[in-house]
Amino acid sequence: MRSLVRIVDTVSDRIDLTLVTRDRDLATPDPYPGLSGRWVRRGGSRVFYMDPSSIRHWRRLWREFRVTSFDLLYVNSLFSLFSIIPIVAARLGVIRVARILVAPRGELKRGALSSKRWKKEPFLWLWMPLLKVAGVVWHATSDREAADIRRACRWARIEVNGSQVSLPLEPLPVPAAGDGVARLVFISRISPEKNLDLALRALQRASTVLEFDIYGPLEDAGYWKKCKSLLDDLPSNVRVRYCGELNPDEVRSTFVNYDVFVFPTVGENFGHVIAESLSASCPVICSDQTPWTDVLDTGGGVVLRALAPEPLAEELDRIGAMEPADRLHARHAAAHAYRLWRRRSDGPNILEQARQSEWVRHP
Repeated sequence: MRSLVRIVDTVSDRIDLTLVTRDRDLATPDPYPGLSGRWVRRGGSRVFYMDPSSIRHWRRLWREFRVTSFDLLYVNSLFSLFSIIPIVAARLGVIRVARILVAPRGELKRGALSSKRWKKEPFLWLWMPLLKVAGVVWHATSDREAADIRRACRWARIEVNGSQVSLPLEPLPVPAAGDGVARLVFISRISPEKNLDLALRALQRASTVLEFDIYGPLEDAGYWKKCKSLLDDLPSNVRVRYCGELNPDEVRSTFVNYDVFVFPTVGENFGHVIAESLSASCPVICSDQTPWTDVLDTGGGVVLRALAPEPLAEELDRIGAMEPADRLHARHAAAHAYRLWRRRSDGPNILEQARQSEWVRHP
């Protein structure tokens, strides 16, 4: 995750950071070559890559942590195995920690909670009382997320810090004007939360000539099957291709090749992919459920106030009807909006904020 990479890479030498993470990518069966079960240095931090199914890996962690006391346990996500087990271990005294900081990463947004509600609601009903007893502090990356946390957890103590999401990305040069059909792109996980099916339903209503390329891991096979079924009803003026997955370092160079990033997400805690698109001077058509609304409204793209096929189709046809010079002007506006955002987005990350605060004490 880009937020965690940013935290690890910007932490000062006044913090001794230990990171425990899986030894493979999400939904990938094969571990990273040569890393599984190993401690690795990353700058001034130590990283342990583990297979959660390996008893040997758990035993190695236990030997390491039983002789160590920590000022802060920072858990990324509310529902992850890597959050639940450490918090329970801390409550049982297996891990000695002075304070627990939980980063829900947008999981408490209404849109996120509506997905698999049958499973999430019972879990929260059981989990929240334990978090209250544990005296956890919550990490929100924006006032919007703080409100989401407060709605789900009225007793929550919240620290707002969004600086770890700041991307130190220099904007790429704006490409020359194209002379062909408007090119649209979707780059994200193929899952219901990212709302690719809405983009396809809008394209079914499009009247201009458009090309739409899809990149991303097929995280939800059932959802992808639903999306593929929508391709059968596309008009002849629209061409859609699935182009596979991208490595992280290929994302920005891919955005350079497109006129618009279509991203009707149901909600983003931050949305690094939006920053990457803007940094590549690719305007974004996005929902209003992200922290990027002001940036997009001031030149970075278009904010959809209603997530429905008709208004999105209107925007796509507007792009399709543009002259190449107008599409190039929109790209320059997106790059300018990104530069303005980038100037005001830096600051100390959440671990530095915790070190300087009164709510973290040595064990």
